[in-house]
Amino acid sequence: MAERGCPLEAVPLPAEVRESLAELELELSEGDITQKGYEKKRAKLLARYAPLIQGADPSLQAESRLPGPAPSTAPTLRPQKPRPSNTRDERFRSDVHTEAVQAALAKYRERKMPMPSKRRSALAPASAEAYTPPDTSSASEDEGSLRRPVRLASTPLQSHPSVQPWLGQAGQGSSTSSSASSTSSHPGGSPAAALAGPAALAHIADLHADPPDVTTGLGQPRHAYRERPQPASGRGAPRAGSGSVLETAGGVPVNSRVSSKIQQLLNTLKRPKRPPLKEFFVDDFEELLEVQQPDPNQPKPEGSQMAVLKGEPLAASTAWPPSLLAALRQWGTTQPRAPCLTALDTAGKATCTLTYGKLWSRSLKLAYTLLNKLTSKNERLLKPGDRVALVFPNSDPVMFTVAFYGCLLAELVPVPIEVPLTRKDAGSQQIGFLLGSCGVALALTTDACQKGLPKAQTGEVATFKGWPPLTWLVIDGKHLTKPPKDWHPSAQDVGAGTAYIEYKTSKEGSTVGVAVSHASLLAQCQALTQACGYAEAETLTNVLDFKRDAGLWHGVLTSVMNRMHVVSVPYALMKVNPLSWIQKVCAYKARAALVKSRDMHWSLLAQRGQRDVSLSSLRMLIVADGANPWSISSCDAFLDVFRSRGLRPEVVCPCATCPEALTVAIRRPPDLGGPPPRRAVLSMGGLSHGVIRVDAEEKLSVLTVQDVGQVMPGASVCVVKVEGTPYLCKTDEVGEICVDSSTAAAAYYGLLGITKSVFETVPVTVAGAPVSDRPFTRTGLLGFIGPDDLVFVVGKLDGLMVVGARRHNADDIVATALAVEPMKFVYRGSQSSR
Repeated sequence: MAERGCPLEAVPLPAEVRESLAELELELSEGDITQKGYEKKRAKLLARYAPLIQGADPSLQAESRLPGPAPSTAPTLRPQKPRPSNTRDERFRSDVHTEAVQAALAKYRERKMPMPSKRRSALAPASAEAYTPPDTSSASEDEGSLRRPVRLASTPLQSHPSVQPWLGQAGQGSSTSSSASSTSSHPGGSPAAALAGPAALAHIADLHADPPDVTTGLGQPRHAYRERPQPASGRGAPRAGSGSVLETAGGVPVNSRVSSKIQQLLNTLKRPKRPPLKEFFVDDFEELLEVQQPDPNQPKPEGSQMAVLKGEPLAASTAWPPSLLAALRQWGTTQPRAPCLTALDTAGKATCTLTYGKLWSRSLKLAYTLLNKLTSKNERLLKPGDRVALVFPNSDPVMFTVAFYGCLLAELVPVPIEVPLTRKDAGSQQIGFLLGSCGVALALTTDACQKGLPKAQTGEVATFKGWPPLTWLVIDGKHLTKPPKDWHPSAQDVGAGTAYIEYKTSKEGSTVGVAVSHASLLAQCQALTQACGYAEAETLTNVLDFKRDAGLWHGVLTSVMNRMHVVSVPYALMKVNPLSWIQKVCAYKARAALVKSRDMHWSLLAQRGQRDVSLSSLRMLIVADGANPWSISSCDAFLDVFRSRGLRPEVVCPCATCPEALTVAIRRPPDLGGPPPRRAVLSMGGLSHGVIRVDAEEKLSVLTVQDVGQVMPGASVCVVKVEGTPYLCKTDEVGEICVDSSTAAAAYYGLLGITKSVFETVPVTVAGAPVSDRPFTRTGLLGFIGPDDLVFVVGKLDGLMVVGARRHNADDIVATALAVEPMKFVYRGSQSSR
């Protein structure tokens, strides 16, 4: 104590204060109290003796020391481990501490006090010796007050009133964490031997054969390090108050001067921070392989195996031109003033009307410029078969059409893409990957579009993230060179060579290019002409994107082959005036219109107050997204409203398309020999198991779908199982629709692996025999063949979700919501989200 600056030996302190000081020393050595707490409690103990300590005579030090027994009376000590050099050993060898310990040993040496036990681990089996009876003390040390040990009477263990409860708990396997500090190791502590007699100890020893864990001698220094095994859990330890009852070597409960907070901290530290090492190597492979057993009561397909459905033969009409480029030359030279394409601005006014003569002349100029005026080191920059990117906004169909046919005349492969908005756009990066895989080095655009592209510091078009280095060519009239009169393009537009590449984005976000050959392009135009009954000089109103999918096939390709006039309605105009496409149908007396169900819905919201609207001129209203089950609500609502304005029910013609198979099926009007439209009310529960079950229309757990028409002319269709070997489905089973047609695309450009799995599928029967000697193309559409050989689509493979061995589709969720409230905000959100 001398090193702390307080000569306590010179002041005759009471024995109770000295005992408390010795206890504080022990708590500090055990780590049960912090240095700051030690100083605070020590100062509080010595506050009343401070004047005496400051003026004490050093000569009184010898008189104030407590008498202690001779060293020979102390029991033999075990050799202790050396303490690290940075600990305060001198403090624990103070005279007061030594004399207090010796006095305690002399006082209780007659009673054979049990040896103190080390802290037990909760991993060890619980025993009666290790169990501590519940604490009944209510004292608290939250404000730093000193605690006094509770002295118990020396009574037999069996006669104690609280013995039976905690003995029973010990037999059930409960264990209690305890501190190594005990009042038996310093003066003032109650003797442990007085708490239990030999008979009680013998009784407890008979209950559990495990001997007590005695590790230290009675005189071992309390600051020696002890090994603490990590317990499995510390939750079984009761929270000790000021009179916490701890265990000794004989399992006899004694009182401790450990606060409840310190005991709680000790229990927390004794909990394992991580599982034992062996638990990290538990083999869960059997649980991972556990497959949920199918419900024996689930619906199963009961029909017979379906057969391959063949469409009507593709008629070879003598009026059809031999190729698409031949049709362009024919109309451009014989009907140069015939309107080909009309573009509208955001106000709904016609900004430009492209005639077939202008289309032919401008395409020739572009083809000549690409083949003869683009050189690098006196060599032609482009060769036949090279890929060229077409970067045009959705508001400029005229220049896109010129660029598309100019590339075909120059024997180049156009790759239409979207206009990049920023240098680091995520979608633009995927387009850049597509351009890099196609080896694109040249991009065609207009002067207005180029000015809107991000620029680098040099003033040139910036290099977009993930894009290959590109040369930008503006194809406005002043930038092109007029070809000589004796120059003619050598393109034949027939064969298996690639005509154009259309991009497709999968559900994972990756972009691939679908290569369409010249032969498939011509066959698609002929099949659409036969299925839709297109004729020369007809007017088509197109609301779709003219760069891809049905907007390209109808509005740019098939229309040119049949010398049709296309009125292109930009998307920006539809935002301002959703009724604009109907107004153009009335103004141009359009015979056909190409829309999506979203456009029909927006028209319903804006049609109020429009009295001069008439749709009597329409003979076909082609719904391009008719493959979505929720499009039926748009069709029904639109028909109900505009029936009074000349729209006939048989005019609505939904169709099903995909980039791989192009047009899969389309509904024909009755005047073209098509069957009447059909609809099916299917059970959602049956569809979740891939089974077709007709249900009542009044229920909310049903899905109502409409047919998407008949198979395209010259095509064969079958339905195969979604997973595994492509076995043919049964007639009442839902599967993936596969198409064998000359109108299908050829491959994913540069991706041979997925090309084989999608474009070269061989459906087989149950016996394993192939259904045809020609490969089929997977469409990614889920559906079945209904009555009158009509095709029904109930979802897409990209939106398929398997939950608990049941199949759900994203389109089913939308369709169910729309069946409840088709005109509320859910419907609007579904449309705008697209």
